[in-house]
Amino acid sequence: MLFSIRTTWYTQLAKPNHFGAVSGVLDLRGFDFSSDETITMNGEWEFYPLKLFSPAELKETNAQKNRSLIQVPGKWVNSLYPDHSTNIGYGTYRLHVLVTPDSSRDFSMRLPGIVSTSALYVNGQLLARSGSPAESREKNISQVVPKTVSFTTDKSELDIVIQVANYENKRQGGIIRSIKIGSDKAIEKEKWFSISMQIIVVVVMALHAVYVCMLYLIGIKQKPLLSFLMLILSALLMTIVDDDKLLFFLFPLPYEWNIKLAYVSFVGVAAFLLSFAKSLVSHKMRFPLFCWFSWICTLCAITILLTSASTTLLLSSLYFCLPLLASLILLAQSLRTSQRNDSDAIFLGLGVTSIMTNVVGGFIKAIWWPDIGYYPVDLIVAFLMFASYWFKRYFRASTQTAELAAKLQEADKKKDIFLANTSHELRNPLHGMINIAQSVLEEWDRPHSTKGKENLELLVAVGERMSLLLNDLLDLARLQENGIRLNTRDLKLQAMAAGVTDMLRFMLDGKPIQLIMDIPDRFPEVVADENRLTQILFNLLHNAVKYTNEGTISLTANIENGFAIISVTDTGIGMDAETQKRIFLPYEQGVSHPADSAEGIGLGLSITKQLVELHGGMLGVHTAPGEGSCFYFTLPLAKNASREVPVQKELTRMEIAVTAERPFSSDSPPLPIGDRPSLLLVDDDPINLTVLMNILSPESYEISKVTKGMDAISLLETREWDLVISDVMMPGMSGYELSRMIRERFTLSELPILLLTARSQPEDIRTGFLAGANDYVTKPVNAEELRSRVRALTDMKKSTQERLRMEAAWLQAQIQPHFLFNTLNAIAALHVVDPDRMNALLVAFGNYLKASFDFANSGRLVPLSHELRLVQSYLYIEKERFDERLEVIWEVDESLSVQIPPLSIQPLVENAIRHGIMMRIRGGVIHIKIIEANDCVEITVADDGVGMNEDSLHRLYTPKQSSSSGVGIRNTDRRLKQIYGKGLHIQSAPDQGTIVSFTVSK
Repeated sequence: MLFSIRTTWYTQLAKPNHFGAVSGVLDLRGFDFSSDETITMNGEWEFYPLKLFSPAELKETNAQKNRSLIQVPGKWVNSLYPDHSTNIGYGTYRLHVLVTPDSSRDFSMRLPGIVSTSALYVNGQLLARSGSPAESREKNISQVVPKTVSFTTDKSELDIVIQVANYENKRQGGIIRSIKIGSDKAIEKEKWFSISMQIIVVVVMALHAVYVCMLYLIGIKQKPLLSFLMLILSALLMTIVDDDKLLFFLFPLPYEWNIKLAYVSFVGVAAFLLSFAKSLVSHKMRFPLFCWFSWICTLCAITILLTSASTTLLLSSLYFCLPLLASLILLAQSLRTSQRNDSDAIFLGLGVTSIMTNVVGGFIKAIWWPDIGYYPVDLIVAFLMFASYWFKRYFRASTQTAELAAKLQEADKKKDIFLANTSHELRNPLHGMINIAQSVLEEWDRPHSTKGKENLELLVAVGERMSLLLNDLLDLARLQENGIRLNTRDLKLQAMAAGVTDMLRFMLDGKPIQLIMDIPDRFPEVVADENRLTQILFNLLHNAVKYTNEGTISLTANIENGFAIISVTDTGIGMDAETQKRIFLPYEQGVSHPADSAEGIGLGLSITKQLVELHGGMLGVHTAPGEGSCFYFTLPLAKNASREVPVQKELTRMEIAVTAERPFSSDSPPLPIGDRPSLLLVDDDPINLTVLMNILSPESYEISKVTKGMDAISLLETREWDLVISDVMMPGMSGYELSRMIRERFTLSELPILLLTARSQPEDIRTGFLAGANDYVTKPVNAEELRSRVRALTDMKKSTQERLRMEAAWLQAQIQPHFLFNTLNAIAALHVVDPDRMNALLVAFGNYLKASFDFANSGRLVPLSHELRLVQSYLYIEKERFDERLEVIWEVDESLSVQIPPLSIQPLVENAIRHGIMMRIRGGVIHIKIIEANDCVEITVADDGVGMNEDSLHRLYTPKQSSSSGVGIRNTDRRLKQIYGKGLHIQSAPDQGTIVSFTVSK
């Protein structure tokens, strides 16, 4: 039916061409221009290929030599060049139109969009221009917009000249659609009829877009609405860039964008049509292409926007097929769905059919009826069908479905988070218990010591912590079924609080936190279930410890209105208003920063609130971001209890206070003892740190531990470290971020990193390696595996250190041939003129060779005097060689007694002389300065040589060099970084000399 309507529309509006141009002449003297009819100017036109003649130039005799005839409308593919076919080029069309002279008659012409640039002249006057045709691509300005011109004349002949240029469209060029002529009234009538049809369609689609936006904004935020909106906008764009090209009247864009926007709209209609229908009946549509169709359309749209118009036209068949393919798929699916169980799908099928008819009909129109104006019926019917389907089906069930889907998604998300957190929280205590027990077993045959007792106490504390966690899991189900029964009795709050704080003592080990219990000894008894009160206090105090990095945690109690008010106050991170609203809900956790990794399973506060309410009390919180939190709850007092808060003596209060304060510090001496590897342990859980200490202690490591990543970063500069062992999930700074910061200063071999993680998914492991980790171990850790991996990484670090030291010694032993040759020449010369100087030079040369080959150069540290003897011998030789060209200034504190890396000063001195001072003809001065600065010694080598620019400084640190230049400097820099955490500091500028300095610990 739709095709029948379209065909009838076309046949009724088609204009027969009663006349026809012959040999460039069109005789319209018999045509009635006073009627409302228009006539096409089809036929044989004069054509001047590869020439853009003006009307005046065409009157010249030479212009007629290039004259040929061409059929209009039609492509000029075979008319531009005699030897090959192409649509790329330019030319001039000319037609002589014979009319009956009438000075009062108004003529109008309607020019379609001519590919891709045109200019119209009538009787020598320029009346219209679309773009700017030129004989070169660079000067040509392409634009394809239909033009309507009006004019009057009293002549009997109209000389019509049209200049055309095309440099973009390889598929078609020239005047490919009919040019119409008639009275001004007739042309305007036909023009506005076509434009009106487009405007009607645009208004209909705009109304659909408006109500879709309103539905989305008032709360039904579903994907089908967005897909339908994008489908409307794509169809609207397709409408305003086709036929009369309404968009380009408002925005005169180049022809290239005319092509791109047209085909992007085609692709958009295909993509969003499928997306819209699929989102509505997704449970019934299982066609495999759905998964790939959106990606194909996205790729096509990107290709259209990023490539040239020529490429777009070459692939136009593919783009044209996408809407057809989408329509055929959806038509088949909607018909099948309507036959089964959804009668509303027939509306969807009709809408899809309308769009398919519009696409196919447009293709047929372009071939058979290119001169007919815009046809609006198909798109109007399509969107009316979509709207009918939308209102009949979607609004009937969308609200309920949205609510259920949101609840299910939220529940599923919470379930996943809950399972992940539960797994993590159970694995951590299990990891600790296994390794503590293994440590006790390994020491069983030894005399029982205090350490063994401490390990067993720690094992019990971890077990109790794990038991409370499991109790939370059981209580969750009981609370949901109202299955908890309280066994209340009169209890002393002080004793209960003391027991809970003792359980938390191991969690505070290593954290700079002071836990204060400020409850008077004579505080009245409360009515509560003993086990449940323990659970309440533990959850609140454990929560405070978890979110407090340093400061105090206070447990206090007061009396108000016959109830005991127990408060847990901390100096932690606090919470914002949004977090406060959800912290008492199941599975919720308060995290102050995206980088924080909250522990726990998200049940503690929710269960605590319900338990407090079962006791007849209430639980609340006062908090602010960065200002800590105060959780408080109420419990009823015992019947015979005093309603006044007793005054507590200060001495008693201090005896009851349980202090777990341990300021941040290293647990080891500041310097390593002998060759024991130095390990830095980083974990926010003190129990985990204790477990690691127990595992690694038998291996005789020098171990320091910290609970925060930033503390670890601060420690890196204090001494040399052989290995960093870090947990991944830590608040404030994760193990990944810590690894990235370490890698900014140390390479993989200079400071290895071993990550501990409770997750072993490939993406987690890959993230760790990308962050800079050398290895990883999955929790719960196997003790032997951890020791083996630690031993392997520390051995690698040790071998790297030895390689660097041997490299420095080897570089020094490789005496440059020219240095040796020049020194021997100097000795030979002095033999004749000054034997005493020759003897002194021989002694210095011997000392230099002895120091260069000294085995101590392969060691880690040597006395400063040893290094200075080598430098003095070298400078004596160079001074004898260069005499007045070299001046040496010494500024050395003779009382200094310090160990420095071997061959750390000599390469700097040699580099300053060879590449700085001696590059000048006049020579220069080298200044060696060694002074004491606070707790370190600063060594500086300065020269007034040629200096270096920034590029040279950068290349000096770059290891990839074709020659050995700079190897000694880089070696020295790396060794200093490994030992002291800081390398060389170089200041230099062209013609201003160079200053190289470094510091060593005393």
